Amino acid sequence: MGSLDADQRFGFGANWRDYIQTIDPTKIENAKKRLVDFFEIDQLHGKTFLDVGSGSGLSSLAARMMGANVTSFDYDKNSIHATAVIRESYYKDDPNWKISQGSILDRDFVDSLGKFDVVYAWGVLHHTGAMWLAIENTLSTVSDNGIFYIAIYNDQGAKSHFWWFIKKIYNSLPSPLNKIYGYGLGYFFQLANIIKYTVLLKPKKAIDPLRNYKKDRGMNIKNDIIDWMGGFPFEFASYELLINHMRARGFDFIKGTKATSLGCHEILFRKKNKL
Repeated sequence: MGSLDADQRFGFGANWRDYIQTIDPTKIENAKKRLVDFFEIDQLHGKTFLDVGSGSGLSSLAARMMGANVTSFDYDKNSIHATAVIRESYYKDDPNWKISQGSILDRDFVDSLGKFDVVYAWGVLHHTGAMWLAIENTLSTVSDNGIFYIAIYNDQGAKSHFWWFIKKIYNSLPSPLNKIYGYGLGYFFQLANIIKYTVLLKPKKAIDPLRNYKKDRGMNIKNDIIDWMGGFPFEFASYELLINHMRARGFDFIKGTKATSLGCHEILFRKKNKL
């Protein structure tokens, strides 16, 4: 996709700092339910949990509420601030929730983190500019018999390349033109989707996800539009490629949800014990 200039990287952290002002008990409960449902367990007591690219800190909070000893890190200083605000609001001075700044591409930093029972990387590794290296480094943090959760954008072929250019343009525009561009296109595509499914006599397929948006990891559409339109670097992979890649590195496939259009594949793996 070409080289990445320093000013072409989207500021995820600024968006997360804005988002945490909207966090309420319902969003927290929905984020926790998301982990419970996908992991098929309702508690993580005695487990270590690594949140790779913690963003808002909401997933880290959910894991901590499930009893895990949590380590959160992010490359973006604003994301670190957001995660720290969430921790201090709910687990002030908690020694079982550590936060640090660092890059998943920095192997020395990654090695310093140690090994974890549960490693969680939601929608992060495809925004590093070196997705496969980021995946390799993340795999190194999973303990034997540990769980690895990954969410990676679906490879839609030409459509994915189209979105790459949309995102690159967003990051080339000065503020506030980038926000006008992002919200304008974001809501236009939402409206086009509603019209499409209305013509197909299936309007609920487009409308229901918007009505129930808050239930999806506790997110909100306002912040997610900017996150999506601006999210750059931007890489992607097929569901099958991800599964084969992990299997070749000693990880067994447990379960997954395959994205069929926009969005992320969500896959859960378990690292095999070494003999």
